[in-house]
Amino acid sequence: MASIAAPRAASFPHVKDLALTAYAPATWGTTYVVTTTMLPPDRPLLAATLRALPAGLILLAVTRRLPFGSWWWKSAVLGLLNFGAFFPLLFFAAYRLPGGVAATIGSVQPLIVALLSLAILRLQPTRRVLISALVGTGGVALLTLTSEARIDPLGIGVMLVATSLMGLAVVLTKHWGRPDAPLLAVTGWQLTFGGLMIAPFTLLSEGLPSTITAENVVGFTYLGVIGTAIAYAFWNRGIGNLAPTSVSLLGLVNPLVATVAGIAFLSQTLTPWQTLGLAIALGALVAGQARRQADAPSLPRQADAPSLTRQS
Repeated sequence: MASIAAPRAASFPHVKDLALTAYAPATWGTTYVVTTTMLPPDRPLLAATLRALPAGLILLAVTRRLPFGSWWWKSAVLGLLNFGAFFPLLFFAAYRLPGGVAATIGSVQPLIVALLSLAILRLQPTRRVLISALVGTGGVALLTLTSEARIDPLGIGVMLVATSLMGLAVVLTKHWGRPDAPLLAVTGWQLTFGGLMIAPFTLLSEGLPSTITAENVVGFTYLGVIGTAIAYAFWNRGIGNLAPTSVSLLGLVNPLVATVAGIAFLSQTLTPWQTLGLAIALGALVAGQARRQADAPSLPRQADAPSLTRQS
């Protein structure tokens, strides 16, 4: 059984992979601020649909590639895990849980990915990774939890399911490899499938808003392009180039950026305990990436994907 270990000194390509992959959870950390200040209130499914479907269709139009072979059903599965199921569950949990509780549950994803990697990929995480994951969860708890935080069992269960689904998507993406198609096209396949899965529920339960302001358009555009299309392209790239546990540990960037965004845009402040939690989570993030998987092979590539246009 392979062990996720690596040389002590990380190479520049490895640092570049980490930085590009961290872009995704960094932008996700701004979602709460954008949602609460720029989007129509009380429309979680609408936000989920407009975050996924338009971005997916745009990527399909730009790349002019469709799934092929087994990648039709694989893209549908990954679209369900990353978007179709994850987004609605995430918003449902957000309405039932304080942000601190949700962030703390979400921070256990590296542990979930470690267990799934052991079961599916036969990759055994190193002690450093496991300790970093546990310490990181503790740091996020200090950073985000308050004494007034209410505990809702259903919300906790839903958030744990959502976190597990995204962790499973990370491991399956690594397990299935990368098709011979542009990264943006692969991301577009998943976004389109996921958006199409959410859209009917949005129309049935929420409908369309009577008015859309310019501020709403800017918010939806930011979340769809910056926080979803580009972010998930970098996220999928990172899954191909890094160990699954390394990718999931970068998820700790999300609550860290969310905290900074709250301070910058919502006039929030940090207590001494929260400052300590911020430092602990940041230290765990750095420590967990100190070693990389030794010469981790790139994801295998498969037969070329067909273009949307016919070849003459």
